[in-house]
Amino acid sequence: MKRALLFSGQGAQHVGMGRDLTEVPEIAALYKKADEILGFPFSQISFEGPEARLTDTDVCQPALYVHGYALLTLARSIPGFRFDAAAGLSLGEYTAHAAAGTFDFETGLRLVHRRGALMQEACKATEGGMLALLGADAPTAQAIASEADIDVANYNCPGQIVLSGAKSAIPKAQEVAKAKGVRRALPLNVAGAYHSRLMASAEAALAPDLAKADIRTPQMPVPANFSGKPATDPVEIRSLLAHQVTGSVRWEESIRYLLASGITQFVEFGPGGVLAGFLKRIDADATCISIGNLADFKTHSHVLNSIA
Repeated sequence: MKRALLFSGQGAQHVGMGRDLTEVPEIAALYKKADEILGFPFSQISFEGPEARLTDTDVCQPALYVHGYALLTLARSIPGFRFDAAAGLSLGEYTAHAAAGTFDFETGLRLVHRRGALMQEACKATEGGMLALLGADAPTAQAIASEADIDVANYNCPGQIVLSGAKSAIPKAQEVAKAKGVRRALPLNVAGAYHSRLMASAEAALAPDLAKADIRTPQMPVPANFSGKPATDPVEIRSLLAHQVTGSVRWEESIRYLLASGITQFVEFGPGGVLAGFLKRIDADATCISIGNLADFKTHSHVLNSIA
């Protein structure tokens, strides 16, 4: 049996996530280390809120990164636990790379904090919005984006594609979607137009940080959001992570790559079970365990060890 780990992206967060994990001394030490690296009490915001601050991109992204890495650390304490690939949605791609040994915990944390701060600055400098299309295929979504002069942000799974761009263009995109017979077109409550051209300033400013970071060849495949396929060359990985800020998240393509490579079991590390839901829409026969807290971990720990 081949196993892949999946790591959550922005939007899955909630106040209190990770607090129960700190019952384990190693995880408490990990959160303390993260606070020291970041220079502000980010763990307190994760555990206690306020929700509005946790939702801020510069806090949310490191919070999900540390949460996912903490769950992975717990799993690694199980004798016999192993995995063959890793993938993450948007910022979760950084957690996947940390899992795969592309960079260490601290390097990944500094990068996601920088990425989140830059994306937050881009949100404040632009008037952006996002629109979820339910029931649209890729060609239809691309046509809607083109007519409304916005971008395709996420190819999440069959029947769920997200558009992103100027907030003023979202109503037109809704009208075009209705005219093309899309079942539903729902504006999302987000701070800006993630994974669109409006994030260009964040991509440009993040590139130098990626260039300086100690990035190595991953020890296993990590499909890139930008391409849907893994890369092994550190120079290419840096480029893909930079382009990911403005590029489409090709999540369905990434999952199909893993399925084609022989992955038969997926484990989602993160809150909410969102990625397990996407997986079922991509392949109804695929199995996924979702672990978002200590209770989930205890429930599924025997499965994490039951791999041939």
